[in-house]
Amino acid sequence: MTYQPLFDANASAGGDKGLGNLPEWDLSDLYEGTDAPELKRDLDWLESACASFAADYEGKLDTLDAAGLLDCVKRNEKIESIAGRIMSFAGLRYYQLTTDAERAKFLSDCQESITNYTTPLVFFTLELNRLEDAHLDQRLSENADLARYKPVFDRIRAMKPYQLSDEMEKFLHDLGVVGDAWERLFDETIAGLTFEIDGEELNIEATLNFLTEQDRSKREAAARELARVFADNIKTFARVHNTQAKEKEIMDRWRGMPTPQTGRHLSNHVEPEVVDALRNAVVAAYPRLSHRYYELKRKWLGLDVMQVWDRNAPLPMEEDRIVDWEEARGIVMDAYNAFDPRMGELADPFFTKGWIDAEVKPGKAPGAFAHPTVTDVHPYVMLNYLGKPRDVMTLAHELGHGVHQVLAAGQGEMLSSTPLTLAETASVFGEMLTFQTMLDNAKDTRERKVLLAGKVEDMINTVVRQIAFYDFECKLHDARRGGELTPDDINALWMSVQAESLGPAFDYMPGYETFWAYIPHFVHSPFYVYAYAFGDGLVNALYAAYQEQPEGFQDKYFDMLKAGGSKHHKELLAPFGLDASDPTFWDKGLSMIEGFIDQLEAMEE
Repeated sequence: MTYQPLFDANASAGGDKGLGNLPEWDLSDLYEGTDAPELKRDLDWLESACASFAADYEGKLDTLDAAGLLDCVKRNEKIESIAGRIMSFAGLRYYQLTTDAERAKFLSDCQESITNYTTPLVFFTLELNRLEDAHLDQRLSENADLARYKPVFDRIRAMKPYQLSDEMEKFLHDLGVVGDAWERLFDETIAGLTFEIDGEELNIEATLNFLTEQDRSKREAAARELARVFADNIKTFARVHNTQAKEKEIMDRWRGMPTPQTGRHLSNHVEPEVVDALRNAVVAAYPRLSHRYYELKRKWLGLDVMQVWDRNAPLPMEEDRIVDWEEARGIVMDAYNAFDPRMGELADPFFTKGWIDAEVKPGKAPGAFAHPTVTDVHPYVMLNYLGKPRDVMTLAHELGHGVHQVLAAGQGEMLSSTPLTLAETASVFGEMLTFQTMLDNAKDTRERKVLLAGKVEDMINTVVRQIAFYDFECKLHDARRGGELTPDDINALWMSVQAESLGPAFDYMPGYETFWAYIPHFVHSPFYVYAYAFGDGLVNALYAAYQEQPEGFQDKYFDMLKAGGSKHHKELLAPFGLDASDPTFWDKGLSMIEGFIDQLEAMEE
């Protein structure tokens, strides 16, 4: 049982010069500290509650009437909530300073304790899956409160064909802490890397930030330094990926999963053919999207060919502008309030109550995320805020996650969590609201062009780049089934998807082949990345629906977010007249990106 945030894909990072007062987390809403008596109380309660739950229900699920099964589910939900609170606290402390040995030990000790306590609970899903459909349907029909949990039962029972023996499932549950250790090795290695540019020692966040500098020589220096340090550590990264991929292959083989992606599709509650349609639509659109845009950008930069350090370069007419924290807050809150004042009310406590940690600090985890914690507390947002315009969009993105998580909390612990494919909806929609507000307020054509180009690049990073990542992962896991992969093997797989996705405008410096090494999703959550493209395509279609018929949209939108994980994507999108299982659905989303590129091309005439 793990509780872990997932790092968002397009977050930049850096220092805090001239940015104003950057907020820091106040974790006391979870626990006052590691020695808080409430923490010991909850650990003790959890140990006892798990043991009594097993004693009361193991071997007896098929004997329970509807009321008894509801009590059982609610007790399980309370256990999940307390375990989630403990692990949220331990995990968030750790991500604030991943290089601190005490924090790493505290996280590990909490994880081991909770794994040990919850091992006796493994029977719950196993026995639930052994119930006959007619038996469970009868119980659900007898009790409306129990029937609320049907989506949970459906997701659990989707794993029924891949379930192992009770003893084996308990063994795998216990073994989970080993996989977590490899993830922490990756996190600590990344956080501990040091890079030197112009005599200054930097962490990975500040170094990656140089790739968005106006000065091309600084971008090149950063790219080459990243390549040098990645190469020096490539054996460690290859070992982590080999081990994680092999562990997954063993799990999948024992469970009889037909593909490495099957488990992710099941957890996302999405059909494989829907993901295939998304992937194929994006790959087919590479020439119309990334290839066409980067050819435009090559001309703007005055280059015969672009290097990888030019991919996220600012445009020549773009000013080096720093957006301080208060201005960023104002931009995002104005956009949220303009859409619906309820959105602003939900977002405001993140700024005023210590729910955001924004400053870049040595040892802090890279990237950005919104962690939902548990439904009776609130989410926490992590940023590495530098003040670039893209950081403003990251703030809008993570606040969207936070608003979604607050709204969905009313569903309770077992129904609030959305599948990854839908979890990106509110975040990407928040970005779109912020972008449109900034575009509407653009002073002139130059500013409009810069904003449009930035949005297109973000969308390409969210759709094209993430589908290329997905293809890389598919190739990696397939190749690992044939044996150990050397660093050169993994490098070759990485390069095999880069030219196809980015297009002929690019050349690739020696060393770029190692840039797979720092992407956390590959380690923390295999095949997560297609959720970004899913979310972007879905939001583009949603936003088009909002533009076409704004009346009543907000209420339908809030209802969708409040549903959390209680409804399938088909049911959630139906009120908007959308259907992600329609093969043409993805072309609608991609056409919005094409439309923005059309506008940029028109500006050249």
